[in-house]
Amino acid sequence: MMNRNSYDDFDATELYCPRCRRSVPVRKHLLLVLPQGDKYEYRCAYCGCSVGEKQESGGDQKIIPAR
Repeated sequence: MMNRNSYDDFDATELYCPRCRRSVPVRKHLLLVLPQGDKYEYRCAYCGCSVGEKQESGGDQKIIPAR
C-alpha cells in the first residue's frame, strides 16, 4: 500500500492557456519568498501568459488559476 505522504508535493505540467485556447505545457517561475512559503507562477511555454499560481509552505500547497 502506498504512503499518503507520497502525494504531498506535486507540480502542474499542463494547464489551460486562455491566449492559446488549449492545454499547454507550463513553466514554473518563483515570484516571492514569503515567511509562510514561496509563491510561484505558472506560465504558458508558448506565449508566456500567466496561467496559474502556487504557494508552497511547510505542508500546505494551493494552485490558483489565473483570472
